[in-house]
Amino acid sequence: MWIVSVLIGTAGLAAAVVFNFIQCIHLAVSGASPSFPPALDQRYLVLLGWGFVVPCVWGFSVRWLQAFLSISKPNARQFRLALGLVVAGVLCGVAGWSRVATILIAASTVAIGSALHLAERPHRPAKVQGIHPSFSFFIRISYVWLIVAGTMGVWAANADVHGGIWGASRHALIVGFAATMVFSIGPRILPNFTGVRSIFSKRLMLVSLALLQAGCTLRVFSEPLAYEGIAHFAWRSLPVSGMIELCAVLVFALNMSLTMLLGRSAFGQPIPDNG
Repeated sequence: MWIVSVLIGTAGLAAAVVFNFIQCIHLAVSGASPSFPPALDQRYLVLLGWGFVVPCVWGFSVRWLQAFLSISKPNARQFRLALGLVVAGVLCGVAGWSRVATILIAASTVAIGSALHLAERPHRPAKVQGIHPSFSFFIRISYVWLIVAGTMGVWAANADVHGGIWGASRHALIVGFAATMVFSIGPRILPNFTGVRSIFSKRLMLVSLALLQAGCTLRVFSEPLAYEGIAHFAWRSLPVSGMIELCAVLVFALNMSLTMLLGRSAFGQPIPDNG
């Protein structure tokens, strides 16, 4: 299942590249606009986000989460249902049928959570050797963000006027879902490539994930309020959310860099855990 999902995501990336190339040539020849019009941009972004990023992350989730979280094997039928719903949603989105697309995509976010058994009680302690024990919590939080992104997409298709709700939905998808998965899985997987069994600092892993959640929550809450003219004060919180998320990225990068640089002693043994 995981290979099929990743291949679908790869096909989505290829389709997005071709779509971008054709539309850029068309706009350059026609001289109609220096950038993608909003409707065209929306079709392109649904192809990149839900057609590329989501199937790839789902594929690796199927491959790894059963072992990492000590939960049951993914349900193949439900996974195929989720994959079919998101593919159908992306196709409808590219065709310009936004309302139908968002309903299908929102349904897929619920189906994938059920397929992966994320709400299930673990059979044994999660495999958190070398990383912070909050790992399994943040994995589940990332899929909560996925549901938020899908739900906000339905809201945006019916009520968005100035792009604020669409922007918040995409932020929940890319930062809340995809980036949280990277910040959680990265410390578990990447050190193994250099033979290191533990990240440099488990506390820094927790700090980066906590900052990412704080920044993303502030952004997703503020963007519809600001762009849709609901609350003027929300404009002040948008740059704050960006700075918090930037700090999260810097802490994550620092932790992973120190893990790769200092992960082995001069005798080739892993350094003691720094907490």
